[in-house]
Amino acid sequence: MRDLNYNLKQLCRNCREGSYATQRNRERILTLAANELHAMGYRRMQAKSLKPKHIEALVKLWQEKDLSIGTIKNRMAALRWWAEKVNKLNVIARSNEFYGIPDRRFVTNQSKARDITQEQLGKVKDEHVRMSLELQRAFGLRREEAMKFTPSYADKRDHIQLKASWTKGGKPRVIPIRTEAQRDVLNQARSLVGFGSLIPPHRSYVQQLRVYEGNATRAGLSSMHGLRHAYAQERYEELTGWHCPAQGGPNHTTLSPEQRELDQEARMTISQELGHERSQITTAYLGR
Repeated sequence: MRDLNYNLKQLCRNCREGSYATQRNRERILTLAANELHAMGYRRMQAKSLKPKHIEALVKLWQEKDLSIGTIKNRMAALRWWAEKVNKLNVIARSNEFYGIPDRRFVTNQSKARDITQEQLGKVKDEHVRMSLELQRAFGLRREEAMKFTPSYADKRDHIQLKASWTKGGKPRVIPIRTEAQRDVLNQARSLVGFGSLIPPHRSYVQQLRVYEGNATRAGLSSMHGLRHAYAQERYEELTGWHCPAQGGPNHTTLSPEQRELDQEARMTISQELGHERSQITTAYLGR
């Protein structure tokens, strides 16, 4: 293993910040960056060798590959993490605009909502994975949250409480229980695992993640993030009384002042339920 790859892997293993998914994605990005730097002729590098020319070379390569703005921004975040850990934050500009990376466009009026049919669920052989998918659909949970979900802890009768250790960014949150369908899913989950989580006792999170991915692939399921879009859109209609723009509802410019106020309140509520801090992020789910 090359020195840079080894150094970055050790950095990731020694500085475990964020959820498991965040850690895994960060390590994947940094490994890719190390390989790309090597391929571009930057040899015998170590983690502390990072210089502005390396950042610029990587950004140029990613832009030439026509990667999406979101992908490049995620990679820049990993590079900044690397620079911070080796006390070299000054080698990378604070603003992505310095490198010609435009703001990510969250606004879309094309729905990315997805649902799972009973036929598709029936193809998921692992009952714990099937239950996690049901929770994702019912409460708009992220995959990791639905896998670590412990019904005996989370179920508070009129809402569910997510532990910080389950969530992205380590922020606990509350999601209301509004429907009989949600209550049925929670009862089924409790019946399946008792006082445990949706990760069987004989498996680690990593092992269950592989089981989840394998089952989803064999069942022909993809874009499970679309379940969060569906949750957000359903909640928006419930809170406002009209469809969101991504579902063909009125756009922001056509709303009355009263409707705009209700729209903003609904977006903030949905943002919090999905585990975000800004209402702006809901444009990715709802449109504008």
